[in-house]
Formats: sequence, structure tokens, C-alpha cells
Amino acid sequence: MMAECDPTDGEPEKGGGDFTPEMNFFPSEVPAVLFEKTRPAPSLGLSLNPGAAVRISNSTESVLTELEADGSGEEALLLPGPAVNLSPRAGREKRTRRNRHSSSSDNLASPGNSSGEFNHFPEDPEFGEIIQRAEQAIENGVFPERISQGSSGSYFVKDPKGKIIGVFKPKSEEPYGHLNPKWTKYFHKVCCPCCFGRGCLIPNQGYLSEAAASLVDQKLGLRIVPKTKVVHLASETFHYSAIDRAKSRGKKYALEKVPKVGRRFHRVGLPPKMGSFQLFVEGYHEADYWLRKFEAEPLPENMRKQLQSQFERLVVLDYVIRNTDRGNDNWLIKYEKPGGGELTEKESEWTDPKDSAIQIAAIDNGLAFPFKHPDEWRAYPFHWAWLPQAKVAFSQETRDLVLSRISDMNFVQDLCEDLYEMFKTDKGFDTTMFEKQMSVMRGQVRFYALR
Repeated sequence: MMAECDPTDGEPEKGGGDFTPEMNFFPSEVPAVLFEKTRPAPSLGLSLNPGAAVRISNSTESVLTELEADGSGEEALLLPGPAVNLSPRAGREKRTRRNRHSSSSDNLASPGNSSGEFNHFPEDPEFGEIIQRAEQAIENGVFPERISQGSSGSYFVKDPKGKIIGVFKPKSEEPYGHLNPKWTKYFHKVCCPCCFGRGCLIPNQGYLSEAAASLVDQKLGLRIVPKTKVVHLASETFHYSAIDRAKSRGKKYALEKVPKVGRRFHRVGLPPKMGSFQLFVEGYHEADYWLRKFEAEPLPENMRKQLQSQFERLVVLDYVIRNTDRGNDNWLIKYEKPGGGELTEKESEWTDPKDSAIQIAAIDNGLAFPFKHPDEWRAYPFHWAWLPQAKVAFSQETRDLVLSRISDMNFVQDLCEDLYEMFKTDKGFDTTMFEKQMSVMRGQVRFYALR
């Protein structure tokens, strides 16, 4: 954990006092979420929030950038030329900044330990243990592997034994990210900007959408989204700029040749990337694969009901978050034929203990939570709407599961506030746009509750 030495932390804030708005709920109306703009900003440091590793005052990337540029005079140590004489005042400022941001010097000598300052999940120790295994694998040279499919940089993350344990999608390598490694998407953005992206979505927030979909799935009790949270990881296989790689090589060289100089660096190695980390699920195939088989070989009645129940949960999730990218290639089905033998691997912890023989996993939720409904020439329909399962009315089981939650106005309010705590960690967060996103989601929830 990073130490805090800000002398202003103890001073009361001007215009202090907690502002608690009064809200009168009417049975026929969904309350709007009030996100106060006058709430005191947290001091620079680490604090927990739902669905993310840490809460940082400005943003994780801005803090890392400040540490890289101003933290301890690293550029002055690496660049050739006469020694730079710092004034006593400048020296005091730099020492104060180092004390505020830096952790123990033991973590500075290893590139893999830098991301460990942020990845703390006391509310979910099992997920935290998986992230620790991923960090340990990277330190041991078992690096994440880039996934060739998709329009952004995404990676299979492995444990020290080389087994895939998760999918990491860095924010900086999204389609709108400045380090997107997919050249086809880059040319698409440059040559045909009018057809690039989705006009109803906030750019470069896919990683938050992934984590938020997991949070909504958890709150609604659907259990079809593999657990997803925001983490920070650094690896040589990620796409970095030439400057970041050159600085990393220079720091490692300085640490080896001049240890006294190298120990002054805040971080040795590549900077951690912030992104979404989704647990990997085994034994699943794309929905198209099994749907074609089910057409040729119809399922027994009990299996058909299980598939229908799981499918209804997928429909509820996509409808509530208004997913704009749900095709039959980005939701998965796992089917265990009766008498087909025992499982060879233990499934991920996100699944329900009373598992059915058929399970659905809703992945690739990075293009959800629009700030308006699609109103242009691209409508982004739900592709599952043309499946036979979509023609069947919702079962009473699904109605009881979902309506008992979304009919409670306090539940909807709490869900919006949890999403607010998650989204506000992004450096490009805008309260007005977030309120529009929540307005769309509340409208979807209200419409579903009235049906």
C-alpha cells in the first residue's frame, strides 16, 4: 500500500458538511440517481470500491504518468549531461512526493511487483489469489498471449504452470485507445471515421463496461457472466510505446550497473496497464456450435428447459445493460451429455454450486451501457431475437428471480450508486454522461418490470 503524507489531509474542507438529498419515491416512477458534485474528493491513496481494484483520486494512469515524469528525477538520472543541482525547496518537494506515492523499496526492483500496489481485493480473496497467480506467472516469464480475434488488444493470462486463468483487456488497447495493436482497426478509424465506433457509446470505456456487466449480473443473481473486475497488469507482451520500452531498458541497465541510482526509481520495468480481467471458463463453445447441434439432435425435455432458463437470463442481462454487440459468437454454451463422463477440470468459482447440465456464459460485454438508444442507421439489434428460444414467454422462475429485485426502487438506486463508484475511477469520467447512461438503464429496467 502506498503511504500518504499529504499535510492538507487533516484540514477541513471549505463548505464542509455532508449533503444528503431527500428523495421521495412514487410507486409508479423510477427515481433518478443524484450524484453530488460537491462531495469531498478523497485524498490520494487507495480505497476500495465495488468492482475495481482501487479508488484513486484522479486516475490510475494519471498517477502513474506523474510518477514517471516527476516522481524522483528518473529522466535526469538516465539522460547524459552535467549533473543537475536541485534547490533545497525542490528537493523537499520531490521527497514529499516520493513519500506520498511510493511503497517499499523491495517492490521497486522487480517489474512484476509494480502492479501489485493496486490489485487488492479484500472483499473477494479468491479473485485476489487468481490475480496473484497471474502476477507470479509474469514474473516467472509466463507472459499473457494476445488473442488474434477482435478489434482490440486482449490477452489470455496464464498461471505459473501455463494454464489460462483469465482474459485481460487493457484500456489503452481498446479500439479508441492510443495503443491499439490491431492495424486494421487503426486504418478503419483513419480512412472511414464516419463508420467507426458506435455513436451511442462513450469511447474508450469498454473495460468499465465489462466490469459493470459482471456487477449487474451479480446484483440480479443471474450468474451467467464470468466474474470480471478492473485490475492493473504489466507484461512484455502488451503493446507499449517505444518510449516506455526504452525507459524500461534504461532503468534495468542502471539498476544492474549502478544500484544506488537504480534504487531511486519508483518503478523498474514497464508501467502497469489498467483494464478488465475476466475469469476464463473451460469446456464452453460458441453458441452457434451447440445451437446447430441442437437443431440436428433435439434435446430431451428437461435439458431443453434448462437451456431455456439460462437463455432467459442472457436476455435479461442484455436488455438491462442495453448491450449493442450481442451476436451468437460472443456468448458461450457448455453442455454435458448424460453419461458423458466426469469433468476433468474444476470449473471457475463464479458458477452456481447447483449447476445444471447446460450452462451459458455471457462474455464480451464491453459495448454496453450506452448514453442514448441507437438512433442512427445502425440499430445494433440483439441477434438472439431470431432464435426459437426467444419466441417462448419467460418462465415463472425467471420472473420471480428478476422482478423481486428490479421492482424495489431502493435496489435500483443502490445499483446505480455502485456503478457510479466504479465508473468515477476513469480519468475521463463525466457526471452528465454517466447520468444519461443510468437513465437508459433505468428505462430498460422500468420497461421490463411493467411487462
